Amino acid sequence: MAANLAEIAAQAKVSAATVSRVLNGRPGVSPATKQAVLTALDVLGYERPKLLRSRRAGLIGLIVPELSNPIFPTYAQVIETALVTRGYVSVLCTQEPGGTTEDEYTELLLERAVSGIIFVNGLHADSRSDPARYQKLVAQGLPIVMINGPAREVDASFFSADDELGLELAVAHLSALGHRRIGLALGQERFVTSIRKKRGFLRAMDGVEGGRAAVEHTMYTVEGGRTAAARLLDRGCTAICCGGDPMAIGAIRAVRERGLSVPDDVSVIGSDDSSLMAYIDPPLTTIRQPVRELSMAAVTALLDEMNGFETPHGEFLFRPELVVRSSSGRPREQ
Repeated sequence: MAANLAEIAAQAKVSAATVSRVLNGRPGVSPATKQAVLTALDVLGYERPKLLRSRRAGLIGLIVPELSNPIFPTYAQVIETALVTRGYVSVLCTQEPGGTTEDEYTELLLERAVSGIIFVNGLHADSRSDPARYQKLVAQGLPIVMINGPAREVDASFFSADDELGLELAVAHLSALGHRRIGLALGQERFVTSIRKKRGFLRAMDGVEGGRAAVEHTMYTVEGGRTAAARLLDRGCTAICCGGDPMAIGAIRAVRERGLSVPDDVSVIGSDDSSLMAYIDPPLTTIRQPVRELSMAAVTALLDEMNGFETPHGEFLFRPELVVRSSSGRPREQ
């Protein structure tokens, strides 16, 4: 039944303009006034708009990128376990190239009346994306938190690994081994992680006496790492830092295709320390992302906000750890 604004306004003892604001999920209406309008809708027999229907307690949306990168299944597992132990159930939404988009998943979760949403490396991690999609959710009163990358002008909580520090640790390790020609293989330039890792890398290289830095952007995939590493080898690099572990696997492949070995001829460092990286050949030196700490903090913040507690907003950075294994060593000329 189509809602009659004047009738609802009379029942709720507010103006028709206020009723319109409530029905369209616009800000600027007090909780008491909003409840009066909702009560009027119920009394008069009108159906509430989807965005105003009661949310299902205990149901939380979790949107992650494609699972081909093993760090994302790790996030999903840790977050789902943390939610279950607190009595909540997650609705896991995974994205594949050409498949369901983040916005489509968000709409689906709203239709399922979830109580909140956790976004992992979503569009908020793309520096060119429109933050309005998240601002709209906040204006509707839906609790949201985001992992790895802040969204501009969105009043929410963000939890990220300190990517700049991670690359500084990697460069310090390689320079201590004697490397001076160090390359960085990254994915697309528009991603916040790429921007931060490149910034940390270049800053660290500025402090390396006689250091020569080289950066190549491709894709955050095995093939992207292989392509970027080939270019960096052409530029004379004796060590390569990679934006992700899959890229590092591709970099090792590129080194071997040249008839060279890791780490005797070229050192390779990954990023994330996803599962099985200690067991590849050679075991990968990598920047460990604090997945558990990030996930637990995000879950706690979301549940606090859902339960009406004061939750600090803004971005919180977590310290990564350099895990040294066998893929990094002294350059041959040393």
